[in-house]
Amino acid sequence: MKKVLVLEDESSIRSFIVVNLRRAGYDVVEAETGEQALEKLAANRDVKLALLDVMLPGIDGFEVCRRIRASGSQIGIIMLTARSQETDKVTGLMTGADDYVTKPFSPAELIARAEALMRRSGGQDDQPNPDELRAGPFCLNTRNHTLEKDGRSISLTQVEFSIMRHFMSHPETAMTREDVLREVWGEDYYGDVKIVDVNIRRLRMKIEDDATEPRYITTVRGVGYKWEK
Repeated sequence: MKKVLVLEDESSIRSFIVVNLRRAGYDVVEAETGEQALEKLAANRDVKLALLDVMLPGIDGFEVCRRIRASGSQIGIIMLTARSQETDKVTGLMTGADDYVTKPFSPAELIARAEALMRRSGGQDDQPNPDELRAGPFCLNTRNHTLEKDGRSISLTQVEFSIMRHFMSHPETAMTREDVLREVWGEDYYGDVKIVDVNIRRLRMKIEDDATEPRYITTVRGVGYKWEK
């Protein structure tokens, strides 16, 4: 069964999320504080997805996200926030989240987002891929979901991995943000196309020698992005 952690301090909202996830076939682990969430993640290594509320007393959702990524975990992470400010969305994504959902949200939207991330976290691909993609100093292993640059391992989230695979599979091809969104997040993604820009920024910080002057993922003015061989 698919296992997901739900971190939400308001019991009524948490119950609403849990009921709908269980109806969709998920095994749910509940937490109401950031500290409790980290403890339960340590005790449940088979969790594939975490839904993290941002506004919490003590350790907030951003910090829980940072600690999950600092541990090397590649589980899917969706931030839950009642605030719609752009800075909150960017902060969540830059700390390592894969997606965000702004309250109030519909059960259908939440489940669709969760399913998309679960597919990636489970390593399920829509089409066959070679075991390795190589370009310049990079080697992307599509079986193990790992990336190396000059033999050095680079830790990626599942979204970052999917973006890298898409770019490396289509070198020297200019892609719009909509192209990347459709390929990585899926046809039925509800969110803002700006999520692509934030994830590209985060990925550049990991793979580029100088993220301010990218050599590999370049910007194509008026179009989007391109992978340079």
